[in-house]
This record gives sequence, C-alpha cells and structure tokens, in this order.
Amino acid sequence: MISVAQALDAIFALVDPLEAETVSLREASGRVLTGPVAALRDQPPFDGSAMDGYAVAAAEVEIGQVFEVVGESAAGRRFAAKVSQGQAVRIFTGAPVPEGASRIVLQEDVERAGDRITVTDRPGPNTHIRPAGGDFREGQSVAFDRPLRPVDLALLAAMGHGAVRATRRPRVAIIATGDELVAPGDRPGPDQIVASNNLGLAAMVERAGGIARLLPIARDTEAALAAAFDLARGSDLIVTIGGASVGDHDLVGKVAAARGMDRSFYKVAIRPGKPLMAGRLDGIPMIGLPGNPVSSLVCGEVFVRPAIAALLGLPKRPAGRREAPLAQALEANGPREHYMRGVFRDGTLSVAPDQDSAMLHVLAEANALVIRRPGDGPREAGDIMQFIEI
Repeated sequence: MISVAQALDAIFALVDPLEAETVSLREASGRVLTGPVAALRDQPPFDGSAMDGYAVAAAEVEIGQVFEVVGESAAGRRFAAKVSQGQAVRIFTGAPVPEGASRIVLQEDVERAGDRITVTDRPGPNTHIRPAGGDFREGQSVAFDRPLRPVDLALLAAMGHGAVRATRRPRVAIIATGDELVAPGDRPGPDQIVASNNLGLAAMVERAGGIARLLPIARDTEAALAAAFDLARGSDLIVTIGGASVGDHDLVGKVAAARGMDRSFYKVAIRPGKPLMAGRLDGIPMIGLPGNPVSSLVCGEVFVRPAIAALLGLPKRPAGRREAPLAQALEANGPREHYMRGVFRDGTLSVAPDQDSAMLHVLAEANALVIRRPGDGPREAGDIMQFIEI
C-alpha cells in the first residue's frame, strides 16, 4: 500500500489543465479563468450621488442657507447644465452629480417650498458623492485562483465583460459496477440494493465544476465492463465504483489491464477505502473507487475533487484543511490514514461514534472529515485536529 499523499501525487501526474474556451458570464459560474481580466471602463463612470437629496455648488453648507432648485438628476438621466452658487438640483441615489456641484445635502436635512430649499440641519463632513473610478479604473485587472463565485460574475459584468476565457469543464464518466445494484426507483431483488454512490459522486463532480456522465450500471461480467469502458470514451476522467478489490467478482482491474491500462497504483493506506486504484485507460485518467457507500464518497472528497480541480487549471494540491479542537477524547489510530465522519459546530469537532464504511446516514449527518494520521496516538478533548469540510 502507498500513502494518501503518494496516491494524490500519482493522480496529479495523470491530470493536466484542459483547454480554454470562451463562455458567456451566464455560463461562467464555477468556471476557472485562464488569466487576469482587465476592466474596460471606470466604475462608477461618473461622480455619483450616494443618497437622495440635493446637489449644491457650495462646499460649506450652513443651517438656514437657501438654494433655488433648478432641475433634477436621476439614475440614467442626468441634469445636463452646470450648477452655480445658490442653486440646487434634486438628485437621487446613483444619479450623476451635475457639473459644478460639490456635495449632496440630504433630503431630510432641508425643507422645500416650491422651487426653494432651506437647510434645516448641519450636514456634516460627508459630501455623499461617490467619485468616478472609486470602485475600479479602466485597465485595472483582477485574477481569481478559484472557481468563479456569484459576486465575481457581478464584478466582471460591471467591468464591461459579457464573456470570459475559462478552462473547459471536465467530462467525468462514472461507472457503478455490481450485480447487486439496481437504479434508483427500480425494485431491488431479494439480494440487491439501490445504487446510491454513483448519484452522490455525480453531484460531487458537478459541485466541483465538472460535467458528470452517469453511465449505466455495469454488471459483473467482463463484457459488461468492457462495454462501459467503451461508453466512457471521450471523457476527461473515468471514475469506477466497486469491483476494484481482489474477489472473484471484482473485475475492474482485470478488464482494465486487458485493455492496456497503465496502472499508477493499487491499494492506499486510507480508511475508509484501501482497495483504490488509478492509472490511464484508453488515454484517459481513471480512478477506481471502492464500492462501500461511505468509502467511495470519502475517497471522492480526498482524491476525485482535487483531480477535477487540477483539470480545471487550479493548483495541484489536496483538499483544503481547517483546524479546530476536539469535543471528545479519541482512541489511538491504526496504521491507515483515517478520515473520520464528524460535525464541526460552534468552533469544535465532534466525531461520530459509528465509523462503519457502510453507514451512509452517518456521513449524511456529517459536515467534516476529521483526519487522523497513521499511528496517531490517543487524543484528548481540546486537541487541535485537521479536518476537511464536506
């Protein structure tokens, strides 16, 4: 067996960033830009009012001052003339500040009678004017070392862009294997269960920025597995579930080897997991996950998501870690790196008492994988531990 770190290095050696394409901002959520993007305009493009009120030409405004209202400036419709001393323009939030005006007097600080306003309260030092280019200037660039978030899309749109260059989303073929599996909604036989791992992994792939190709369940025959691998052609990554162990019905490794798979490793010192493989099949990177529900989904977090990130052009690195104190004591860990299902709440980590790799409900209740290094000794409540948010 190899370590988790060695397995990740081997997987990273199989994957490289995909080619770039131009996509509209509407389609760019979760995508990774290929480089910095420069603003095409100033934002705001003019001095704008931050409040509803009156734009006046006086730098100093005193209680009792009277101004003549000579016009109006609204968002999208400016007052075109120049404001002179003693004059005011009714103005609304976001509207361009007229030429000659130097501050906005708030509407609640004046009394209006016809076309005249009288200042009734001391305005204070704030001019309530947002300067042109106060957010960003034309030519100013931004770069993102992560998938684009909603606020990033808003920023790029404000900068004047309707489309961007981003890495193509990886197509990930997911193949669940086993005679015991039936599709969700089908009636299982007396010795069968409903396939669930493939759906969970498909959602994980899409959450990570990939496109999941959920292939039909492959039965435990060499012909069925070969047909599934044929269907996976054209993908950027193949993920198999189950059949990677050494039992008589575990045929993934055998069929892949017969097709000329260049195997990088088999078996990893991880819990849950261990019967995990990776390599290149038909020129496509492949990760073979174990079949136990928790094992496949945990290994998906540890190995598949970082692989998708690398295909998207993000740095080749493990899933992000955080640290927090334990809420309870833990026994010593065994020889494999253990990713324990737990809950991070109120600044502490609580580890679930049942860590059986078949207990999917335990993983569903968890929001953290608490990492125990191989041979890690007993832990006390309050000890700082690393974990992965899920």
